[in-house]
Amino acid sequence: MHTILAKKQLSPNVTRLDLLAPRIAEIKQPGQFVIVRAKEGDERIPLTIADADPAQGTIALVIQAVGKATRDLVALEVCDAIRDVAGPLGHPTELITSGRALCVGGGVGTAVVHPIAKALHAMGVHVTSVIGGRSQEWVIFEEELAKCGDVIVCTDDGSYGRKGFVTDAAKEVLEAGGVDIAYAVGPVPMMRAVANLTRPFGVHTIVSLNPVMVDGTGMCGGCRVDIGGETKFACVDGPEFDGHKVDFDLLADRLATYREFEQRANACADGQCKIRR
Repeated sequence: MHTILAKKQLSPNVTRLDLLAPRIAEIKQPGQFVIVRAKEGDERIPLTIADADPAQGTIALVIQAVGKATRDLVALEVCDAIRDVAGPLGHPTELITSGRALCVGGGVGTAVVHPIAKALHAMGVHVTSVIGGRSQEWVIFEEELAKCGDVIVCTDDGSYGRKGFVTDAAKEVLEAGGVDIAYAVGPVPMMRAVANLTRPFGVHTIVSLNPVMVDGTGMCGGCRVDIGGETKFACVDGPEFDGHKVDFDLLADRLATYREFEQRANACADGQCKIRR
């Protein structure tokens, strides 16, 4: 059992939980994730480790409440416990040790970008982070990323930072020159757009993929993705891949596979089991 030590609402549907997981906190690396199960019989949920404090033995998980399982998870309070936290899983992030990095985060993906930016900054890399949200209340991890380098905030409605998409600001950073590598984490359309943006600049681009994942060990095959024409498993071969080689169309299709089932589960959880089977 992993006790929740702190809980913070980051945006209307994004919650941060800091929980006790000393062995994971000690060995985790940027880009790695855990598989979480709140209680016996619950759905297994893959979550990136957004931060860790080895001295305190804690890890931070940032959860977007979009389905029944994630809604149940963020309903937990301080002193409650999560039954299973398995990890760290996946390959660590490919990091440069000098030069300049561009980190682009959209929505909850900004929390995934944070440990990458933190590790790059610790090695002396100049980090520029471009993060965005629909409006100010949807922007997360700005303060944490500001400790790692420059931060450009974008909002769709212009209520905070600059108005526009993260790709608009990212393009300006790329045009200024000097970017050695780019990292992008967020919705599939955003990661696709960043990869298309960096391609003509010849900037190596790494994206973190979030396909359907069950066991996290490569056995179920649910998280398979197409990378440069080859089938890979996000849980054991990733979750990060060369963004210029990802088949984003296939990824988007696979993410929609269980949408109807999720809608049905949400409706039943709300006492409205009227969705046709």
